[in-house]
Amino acid sequence: MEKGSHSTAAAAVSTPTAFSFISKGWREVRDSADADLRLMKDRANSFKNLAATFDREIENLIQSAAPTFSVPAIRQSSEIDFMKKLQPKISEFRRVYSAPEISRKVMERWGPRAKLGIDLSRIRSAIVAELDETEDEDMFGILESNKFRTEEGQFGDWEPIRALKTRLREFDKKNSSVEIFGGFKNSEFVEKVKSSLKAICKDPQESKEVPPLDVPELLAYFVRQSEPFLDQFGVRRDICDKIVESLCSKRKNQLVLRSLADGEPPTLDSDKINDELDLRIASVLQSTGHCYEGGFWTDFTKHDVSDGKRHVAIVTTASLPWMTGTAVNPLFRAAYLAKSAKQKVTLLVPWLCRSDQELVYPSSLTFSSPEEQENYIRNWLEERTGFEADFKISFYPGKFSKERRSIIPAGDTSQFIPSKDADICILEEPEHLNWYHHGKRWTDKFNHVVGVVHTNYLEYIKREKNGALQAFLVKHINNWVTRAYCHKVLRLSAATQDLPKSVICNVHGVNPKFLKIGEKVAEERELGQQAFSKGAYFLGKMVWAKGYKELIDLLAKHKNDLEGFKLDVYGNGEDAHEVQSTAKRLNLNLNFMKGRDHADDSLHGYKVFINPSVSDVLCTATAEALAMGKIVVCADHPSNEFFTSFPNCLTYKTSEDFVDKVKEALTKEPQPLTPEQMYNLSWEAATQRFVEYSELDRVLNNELDPAKVRPNGKIIANSPSMPNISEMVDGGLAFAHYCLTGNELLRLCTGAIPGTRDYDKQHCKDLRLLPPQVENPIYGL
Repeated sequence: MEKGSHSTAAAAVSTPTAFSFISKGWREVRDSADADLRLMKDRANSFKNLAATFDREIENLIQSAAPTFSVPAIRQSSEIDFMKKLQPKISEFRRVYSAPEISRKVMERWGPRAKLGIDLSRIRSAIVAELDETEDEDMFGILESNKFRTEEGQFGDWEPIRALKTRLREFDKKNSSVEIFGGFKNSEFVEKVKSSLKAICKDPQESKEVPPLDVPELLAYFVRQSEPFLDQFGVRRDICDKIVESLCSKRKNQLVLRSLADGEPPTLDSDKINDELDLRIASVLQSTGHCYEGGFWTDFTKHDVSDGKRHVAIVTTASLPWMTGTAVNPLFRAAYLAKSAKQKVTLLVPWLCRSDQELVYPSSLTFSSPEEQENYIRNWLEERTGFEADFKISFYPGKFSKERRSIIPAGDTSQFIPSKDADICILEEPEHLNWYHHGKRWTDKFNHVVGVVHTNYLEYIKREKNGALQAFLVKHINNWVTRAYCHKVLRLSAATQDLPKSVICNVHGVNPKFLKIGEKVAEERELGQQAFSKGAYFLGKMVWAKGYKELIDLLAKHKNDLEGFKLDVYGNGEDAHEVQSTAKRLNLNLNFMKGRDHADDSLHGYKVFINPSVSDVLCTATAEALAMGKIVVCADHPSNEFFTSFPNCLTYKTSEDFVDKVKEALTKEPQPLTPEQMYNLSWEAATQRFVEYSELDRVLNNELDPAKVRPNGKIIANSPSMPNISEMVDGGLAFAHYCLTGNELLRLCTGAIPGTRDYDKQHCKDLRLLPPQVENPIYGL
């Protein structure tokens, strides 16, 4: 490497010297020739006749070369070839100097009787002499013996030839070939050549003129933007990436060369190719001055932060006193988001008419007004958190579906968030909220929409009649609505359906009351007191899908292996009578009791919590049991993946393994939780994870579309002029969904509750609403 560097440096030093010599020599030759030309213009007027005679003599010379020259055959052939090469050069020389202006001025000096001739024998002798010395002699050396004469006699060498011979001899004396080209360094010709080469070799990205997109680049961008749409037809993302990579093979080669030039390994992944494609599309669009102003489906009239504070609206599908996950967890999320005081928070929950309240709420608890239910919610929350949360609670009309055992929104839910507060929206169960949504598109009204998936609906539907067909349809409907109405989707575990724009993260915590119970248990154990006086229990809503089927199957299969094992079961639900009668018929040692709050004092003494459910997304009861310091026995299932890092969580894979884990849990003592483990279970940690994975931190800091930094340091920012095919497709899907959900017949065929397209008169009375309009001007229709 050092030797090559020295030689390169030497060449760089000698090159200017060589170019300087040639430049100087050529200028002197040119000045001398110009002086001679001016002299010739004053001497001869018959030069044209000389030129014609010269041509004829040259032709005669070539034709008579063989008999005239008494040289060997090989030498004769070389002479003929040389003269053939020399003829066009001499003809060009003659053409220049035979111009009428030159001949006219020459005749003014010489007169009409003067005649010129060329002694061609001298040329012949020179050719023979030079070929004897060397066959590779320069052609200008052959002209050394040429003499021009007049009829009066010789006058010596012609001055242009003499000056040319002198310069060529000086030129020949230079031994170093490097010095020859030194004079060209600063020449105008070389500078033009260099600039032309730079223009040819210049990177298109560095050129002022951006080359247009070619067909493969357009196809690659179209395929990449259509990935979510193609996913609906079973075309996986990795297949789309391979298609894009093959279409961008030209750009791929350029990236490899650039990586080698930068000293990086020539490895390319799909992210690099996508970044380059983004940069390419953006640069072309920006060079044209095109500005994308939105499509047919897009509405840019969104919330503008005028008071300096952001607004977060949380919309959920259930409310207290219904003790379900979608009622409890969104309530805690609203409280802890409002606790930071960085943003204003509104919790939007369903309001049920009294008839539906009697079906849903426990102990026949009903409310006559939304204010009464709001007071109940706030009191319940303050008792468990220990602080008064400053957030707003609003209600939207809803109806309870007995068949689906869930609450279905009535009318356009988005209209219950004022436009001035429409900034950030969190949809708890986005698929559920949008199955029959007929109103404003969430992503059009809000700047950022996050969906949180709570329920594994496909698992429940598969257990019903014709479950496989229903699950297939519901799967694609869920993909449809979440893609059309959400910017980001959070899945609590891998047990949920893989939805577009989704990531997996547990963003739920446990009630602080359970952590306090766990701390109390740890203190009692440190004092030597007996913290757990009871054995095992199970708690959950008494429906078959909530783990009761798995529990009864396991206990019935291993009744002899678990002889003497007693399990207390707490829960209420629609399948309570059937579950209890089945256990009694199988003679299982189960003790059924009414459902109660998991933090109830009567449950503190249990040491083992058993949860065989595989339909949960993330079982809140399991997290609560771990927070209270209990041992948990649960299935090795994606829904329990978050809990496997805790030492008190015992997972089983087979029914035989279940027996072993139960026996182990009954004989061992639980380990006290570390401060880190307690923090991971808290709502503070859950809120931090939510802010990070939902990109809420970037939104709150106005960094929703941060620039991408490439490995080589270049920054790629999505061009505002670049249309997004994916957004256009999402807008089309939302428009199609709006049209379909506006048809009452289609709504009823897909299981909607009659009259839920708009809220009814009772809702208007309870919530003090105006009667709904027949049709709202949505999407400009």
